[in-house]
Amino acid sequence: MKFLLVEDDIPLGTSLQRVLTGAGYNAVWLRQALDAKKFLADSPFDLILLDIMLPDESGLEVLHWLRNRGDSTPVMMLTARDAVSDRVTGLDGGADDYLPKPFAIEELLSRIRVLLRRQRKQLTASWRVGSLLIDTARRKVSVGELEIALTTREYDILLVLASDAGTVLTRAQIERSASLIEGAESNAIDVHIHNLRSKIGSHRIGTVRGVGYVLENVEL
Repeated sequence: MKFLLVEDDIPLGTSLQRVLTGAGYNAVWLRQALDAKKFLADSPFDLILLDIMLPDESGLEVLHWLRNRGDSTPVMMLTARDAVSDRVTGLDGGADDYLPKPFAIEELLSRIRVLLRRQRKQLTASWRVGSLLIDTARRKVSVGELEIALTTREYDILLVLASDAGTVLTRAQIERSASLIEGAESNAIDVHIHNLRSKIGSHRIGTVRGVGYVLENVEL
C-alpha cells in the first residue's frame, strides 16, 4: 500500500518513514504542502499522514484542497496542536483521524489499520451483521424487514462499531472515529449507546466493563 507522509520535521519524518516501511507500507515522504499537492494531483495514495504546521501552507489547507477535488483518501492529521478547537477544525474539514504529538508508534500503526479496514468496508454499499443491515449509500438501517430511525450521531456510532464488528472498541476510539469531540468526562457515548440498544436490540451491543463496546453478531 502506498502512503503519503507530509511532515517538515526531519528527525520525525525520517523515523516515521522507516517505521512505515518496516510495517510493509510504501511511504513517500514530503516536507512541504505544495509538493504534496503536486504528488496528490498526479498519483493516488491509500492513506495520507498530514502534519498541520507546514512551512509553506497549513496542512488544513491541503486537506481542504483535497476534499474539494472530491478525493476521499483517508487522512490522519499529525500535529502538536491538541486543542479541542483544532481537532474539531480538522475533523469537520474532512480528516478521518487526528493524532497529537508526541505519540506511540504502536498507536499510530493501530490507527492506520483501523482507517484502512474502514476504507475497505466503505467501498461496499451495505454491511450486514446478523439481521442488522446498514445501507451506507442511503444511510439507512434495518433489522430484518423493519427500518430503524436513527439520529445522525447514533448512525455514526453504529457505523464505527460495525466497521469492527466483534472487536471491542474503547470510548476514545468511538469518539474519534465518529467525530465526537465531547471531552473525556462526557457521558455522551453512553447515552447514544443506550439509545441505540433500545432501537436495534440491547443484545447486539455488548459492554466490556472498563474497556468499551462491541457490536455482536448474535440473534435471540
